[in-house]
Amino acid sequence: MSIPTEPIGSLPRPATLLTALTGHAAGRVEDDELAMRQEEAVADTLDRLERLGCPVVVDGEQAKPSFATYPVAGLGSLAPDGAVIPFADGHTRQLPRITEGPFRYATHADTYLRTARRHTDLPVKQAVIAPSALSLLYPAEGVDGYPRKVFLDDLVAEAEADIRGCLDAGAHVVQLDFTEGRLSLKLDPSGGLLDDFVALNNRVLERFTAAERARIGVHTCPGGDQDSTHSADVDYALLLPKLFRLQAGNFYVQLASEPDRSACSA
Repeated sequence: MSIPTEPIGSLPRPATLLTALTGHAAGRVEDDELAMRQEEAVADTLDRLERLGCPVVVDGEQAKPSFATYPVAGLGSLAPDGAVIPFADGHTRQLPRITEGPFRYATHADTYLRTARRHTDLPVKQAVIAPSALSLLYPAEGVDGYPRKVFLDDLVAEAEADIRGCLDAGAHVVQLDFTEGRLSLKLDPSGGLLDDFVALNNRVLERFTAAERARIGVHTCPGGDQDSTHSADVDYALLLPKLFRLQAGNFYVQLASEPDRSACSA
């Protein structure tokens, strides 16, 4: 009897890609060269996973600017001073905020999937960001002429298109990254924010048939960044009952982490 296994998504980037990203940010590396290095990293990731014997592979999110904000990278209707996410070691990450509507994705995830499928014949899982995460781009003070309700309607339509595009492009499974699920209980212990997140994600999931939802999963974790987490101190017992209300066919729950990376590698 075998146990089905699937890699989750992000994998470390090779030094060549990190160097290219640094050079691109400084204006020393052209777009075409960066794209070439990204595709090389994708091909290498897929090859390594295949040689490890993985029955389902991922592209390691090598080409995404961020697992969370790839849909809005490059949009002109953003300001940098959005919601702040604190991590246990004291550092923070800040999301952008939208400044005008209508809200549209600049990039859909099937772009990455199509590139990956050029480099492997194995089934490919495609990770997408959950709409609940992108809902955090809307500022608390609102946007002139663009009510939150209209923004959420636009977001639901774009999130559906993101998932459907991947299914149509041949994804083995589409994985919604829902790291903000556990974080929401830290921000709002009453669970109201989590209820809102689940309801919003279900607005998208309910647009798919039962057969399609069997190919859609949800991933949750305590959020990892710079060897720290944002919500590892939140008990999964508080999250799981509401998590399983999501109308998805698969759930990927991170159950263990390295409490001390240096000790684990010693």
